[in-house]
Amino acid sequence: MRGPYTELYVHLVWATWDRLPWLTPDITGRVYAAIADRCRLLRCDPIAIGGIADHVHALVRLHPSVDVAKLVKEVKGSSSHLVTHALRPEQPFKWQGAYGAFTVAKKHVPAVTHYIEAQSLHHADSTLWEEAEKCSSE
Repeated sequence: MRGPYTELYVHLVWATWDRLPWLTPDITGRVYAAIADRCRLLRCDPIAIGGIADHVHALVRLHPSVDVAKLVKEVKGSSSHLVTHALRPEQPFKWQGAYGAFTVAKKHVPAVTHYIEAQSLHHADSTLWEEAEKCSSE
């Protein structure tokens, strides 16, 4: 093997400012695409991105040269820029400064992926993962 081989998975969670319901269906696709694009630009692999109107979850396979704080700063910054300059320039938009980050074992990637992709259902029927959800409410 010529280079390092890693399987570093992280489940990220962050919220809109004051938990305002700014992530409406008309913009979420573009916001999630911007998050995925920034991950790839940093050589990280976005596996799942989802959420509801006031917060986002992302499961990402990290590149060994990228730390979690840099990844979060970059994806939040680029997606916020997209909203404020292209999608909704008339409305202020920003993310809360805090975020949650959880390491994920490879064997749990499918379960975390499902959880992220089914966010609206989990919030509707209260089948939430308490630790992950509390991070987006602080």
